[in-house]
Amino acid sequence: MNKNIDIKSRWPVPSVGGPVESALSIAHQRGLLSDLDIHFARFINRLAGDGSPELAWAAALASHATGQGDICVNLPQWLRRTLGSAGRDGVEPPPFMPPPIHDWLNTLRASPVVGRPGERRPLVLDRRGRLYLYRYWEYEWKLAENLLQRAQIVPPLLDEAQLHADLARLFPRHLQLSGPDWQKVAAAVATLKQVCVISGGPGTGKTSTVLRILALLTGQTGGRPLRIALAAPTGKAAARLRESIRAAKPSLELAAERLAQIPEEASTLHRLLGAVPNSVYFRHDPDHPLPLDVLVVDEVSMVDLALLAKTVAALPAEARLILLGDKDQLASVEAGAVLGDLCAGAGRFSPEFRARLTVLSGESLPRGRESSSPLVDTIVLLRHSYRFSADSGIGALARAVNSGKSALALSLLTEASHKDIAWRDLVDPAALAEQLAEPVATGFAPYLRAVQANAEPVAVFEQFNRFRILAALRSGPFGIEALNRLCEAALQKRGLIDTRLNWYAGRPVMVTRNDYNLRLFNGDIGITLPDPDAAERLKVFFLGNDGTLRSFAPARLPEHETVYAMTVHKSQGSEFEQVLVVTPNEPSPVLSRELVYTALTRAKREAVFYGMPEVFAAAIGRRLRRSSGLRDRLWVEPRTQNGR
Repeated sequence: MNKNIDIKSRWPVPSVGGPVESALSIAHQRGLLSDLDIHFARFINRLAGDGSPELAWAAALASHATGQGDICVNLPQWLRRTLGSAGRDGVEPPPFMPPPIHDWLNTLRASPVVGRPGERRPLVLDRRGRLYLYRYWEYEWKLAENLLQRAQIVPPLLDEAQLHADLARLFPRHLQLSGPDWQKVAAAVATLKQVCVISGGPGTGKTSTVLRILALLTGQTGGRPLRIALAAPTGKAAARLRESIRAAKPSLELAAERLAQIPEEASTLHRLLGAVPNSVYFRHDPDHPLPLDVLVVDEVSMVDLALLAKTVAALPAEARLILLGDKDQLASVEAGAVLGDLCAGAGRFSPEFRARLTVLSGESLPRGRESSSPLVDTIVLLRHSYRFSADSGIGALARAVNSGKSALALSLLTEASHKDIAWRDLVDPAALAEQLAEPVATGFAPYLRAVQANAEPVAVFEQFNRFRILAALRSGPFGIEALNRLCEAALQKRGLIDTRLNWYAGRPVMVTRNDYNLRLFNGDIGITLPDPDAAERLKVFFLGNDGTLRSFAPARLPEHETVYAMTVHKSQGSEFEQVLVVTPNEPSPVLSRELVYTALTRAKREAVFYGMPEVFAAAIGRRLRRSSGLRDRLWVEPRTQNGR
């Protein structure tokens, strides 16, 4: 049986016919809609039985939105943008122009396949004109309801004297701080609340804070051991969390029985939930909850709406949930920008909770504010970076990028006043190989010399992870496909690798498709090295989250690609001593403030940007806004509509 049968041949759906089919075909030819969007629009119209052009176009837009990372399509906004841009700067009008928005929405509401929030129909249209595929509306509603309910749960009685003493011991006053110790405040919040969200940039101490939170919680159980789990969305992020916890745990100076309760292992969310191979289901769900008292999830900016909704739903109501991440990073590859939506209303605690925090922590906090959302008292933003000093170029550039100050960002890069950041003009694709040859050789030489010296695989990985090339695009002269070929050519010329065969000693590869049998997953990185048992044979080694090595014959690997260069999206959850960032020489829809910030903050010691100033400036001026109703559900109208 052919496993690659086209979806249209397996589920044939007749074309809509007439002007609607013509409009969909034109949109497809222009690249505005995908095959799946067209197929879905036809299916919805057939299901409705009326052949409505308004319905077909709306259905196609809803499908397209989820493919672009949005949870829904905001139809009033889409129509305003379309009307505002059509005919300007060569922008063609859409092949189908819907009627005025009120007429369009009324037509959709009258359709048998479009329901109100809470009705189980293929499409859901809310009162603000947001159109969802049903499953995404359900994910959004369930996650919002779950978080809002958890935020209102009052934990069991606390030993506040013990908490006050532990806070003072675990968070001694740091001389660098001029304001509140937000790490200490975050720890107090996480102890007083069933859910806590902690967001901060690189070096603000998210992991060290959560370690001390776990230490605080072990002192509040009356001797009962806590069941704690640490998780992250990817294997790389889980490994970093594990390493950070292991390194810092001995400094806590806790009693042995309390220290033993803090785990040193971290898993991916899929592994924690018990992913069922080749399906979207997990073994743990509301009917089969996780056996936990505390769940810590790191790198939440990378977690999509569906996965976080399923994670929170699988957590017992009485368990604590602690979410860590950087709200300014790129959102998940899949649909949603959950951490950004969660942190949208953060900044001030309610007056009553602020007073309690001040007593427990001893910190002077900004005045509180009234809010209809119980989440207002659960979110803490860490502000002070312990990694980057006041004169750090990376720190100053990160602040400029996040503030949208493109002129300042460019001046920081080009004035050469900071040794840890630099700018290189990149105009002509033909000159790219010559321009990058030296930095590529310098950056990768240490790990390749370790390969040539038959160093232990762990040492090779340590050297390899010091340097990486990051790019915004996959394809084109400035994309990772071209950059990886460029790297191989430069390294071959220096005698650092031998590319006469496809597999050579030192070749780094990234897995691009999950293989549950081999336990290799999308994003895992391996390095090709001689087999210790037969030096003439090559194997690909992978370093596991627990520090163990596994090796495979190259022929056994699932789909993979060479990875001297990787996309910024794929780099999330990783850190490198040095990064070299390549941006294209013309604007691209993927270039955004969040992408520049994420690329920059992968660097611990040095970041060098290659590109064109005007393209770089435009990227900083463009914020990534994903269409979603989660922000409103959590902050604007929590529970006033009962999630409906």
